[in-house]
Amino acid sequence: MADKQSVKDLLEDEIKDLYSAEKQLTKAIPKMAKGSHDASLATAFTKHLKETEAQVGRLEEIGKLLEMKPGGKKCEGMEGVIKEGAEALEEKGEETILDLGIIGAGSRVEHYEMAGYMTAISLAQRLGAREVVSLLQASLAEEQAAEQTLRKIANTLMKSANVEVMA
Repeated sequence: MADKQSVKDLLEDEIKDLYSAEKQLTKAIPKMAKGSHDASLATAFTKHLKETEAQVGRLEEIGKLLEMKPGGKKCEGMEGVIKEGAEALEEKGEETILDLGIIGAGSRVEHYEMAGYMTAISLAQRLGAREVVSLLQASLAEEQAAEQTLRKIANTLMKSANVEVMA
């Protein structure tokens, strides 16, 4: 555990956590794409993998700006969310329903990341680190767009599959 005495210490810890989370996702996203039955869902995951790789690069750039190494910490939260996603990939059943489960897992990942980026942005703003804020905001915008894409795909799948509506 790092000793946290300042907002900068906390920001550095958040950056390390985000870096670990994004690095873990570079390994998990291809599995989500491969496990998807719907082509648009697989494509969305493949597109987001490229964004995730760019986010890793941004976090490395932030590390240089803050004169710290972004590695060295394991994001336990993301590890847990990824494990839940792996469970969705192991399920058996109707393909559309399985894809909706994968989308749910993906959505949880995006929300976890958004929370981390919003926290880091607030801390960086407090420090007046404008360039860091800008880099973090770019990644946050990608996470928000990815979550919206998943939501749109889920809506399309539910309509096309005529998913049962409970009264």
